[in-house]
Amino acid sequence: MLFDEKIALARDIFKDFWQEDFELFASPLEHFRTRAELSFYRDEKGELFYAMFEGKKKIITHKIAFADKKICAFMPKLLAYLAKSDKLKEKLFGVEFLATKEELSATLLYHKNIEDISKNLQSLSKELKIKLIARSKGKKLVFGRENLRQSLNIQGKEILYEFNNDCFIQPNTAINEKMIEWVSGILHTQKRSDLLELYCGYGNFTLALAGLFSKVLATELSKSNIHFALKNCTLNKISNINFVRLSSEELSLAIKKEREFFRLKDICLDDFNFSHILVDPPRSGLDKSVIDLIKKYENIIYISCNPITLKENLKELSLTHRVQNFALFDQFVHTPHLECGVILKKL
Repeated sequence: MLFDEKIALARDIFKDFWQEDFELFASPLEHFRTRAELSFYRDEKGELFYAMFEGKKKIITHKIAFADKKICAFMPKLLAYLAKSDKLKEKLFGVEFLATKEELSATLLYHKNIEDISKNLQSLSKELKIKLIARSKGKKLVFGRENLRQSLNIQGKEILYEFNNDCFIQPNTAINEKMIEWVSGILHTQKRSDLLELYCGYGNFTLALAGLFSKVLATELSKSNIHFALKNCTLNKISNINFVRLSSEELSLAIKKEREFFRLKDICLDDFNFSHILVDPPRSGLDKSVIDLIKKYENIIYISCNPITLKENLKELSLTHRVQNFALFDQFVHTPHLECGVILKKL
């Protein structure tokens, strides 16, 4: 699907909430995706190929133009190495690539005990100079450093991140930078005090926006994400963020003083004066308890990966807030997927 088609679709979906032009952010047409997941296919001669699925149909692929250039360059090297080793090929069914601006990792997926081929995997990692992970049921082996470093350029300032494959990662670095810059640019025009962020991940938005607020409280349910969020604060020498491992529903109970949480024992919620709340929820959107929570705040920043659930949430939010800014981000070129950014202000 072309970006123009997505824009037309968005105009129809959001016509009840936004009649002005959208702010538009197009993606590079090639090499924009930092994560790629592929299957392996063996022909009747046993020769190994990469494959992708379209629905239930498996398609052999020799190159994927949407993937980061480092992924594209490494794919034939990996395939050639695997082709020479029966032990590495046996019961290998998939590979996951993850790239940043400077680094690359590969995860091989097996239907067998990977400990039996540990030495072979070690040799692969060393000879191809790749951060390598191998997984099978209940087992994980790491060869080299598992974590990846990323740097984003936000309005001329470099923000550093570290994460691993278990973290949710924005799949299009160029669009990710544009999303953060879009939010930051609007915040510069608004009066601000403290920020509350839900679904903060490893601090993708949090770190870049922290300097615009006095204090930040950011919540996330994943232990791994919280670990990296705290590490990323140190990397960037940021000291005004409190990261807390709470679900959005738990935070709502804490703010309403309906329940106390040990994880908040060192944080006094009454010390915060939240002028803005930022949400970047999963595709399912926000449930009623979270909507009821965020409706209390003057300014809402809503980043959405699903226009349909965003529309449903806006039906509720429009009772108390008005949409002030609306942007469309083409995260996945040539697919129906569309990322939206909405800024709302209390009526």
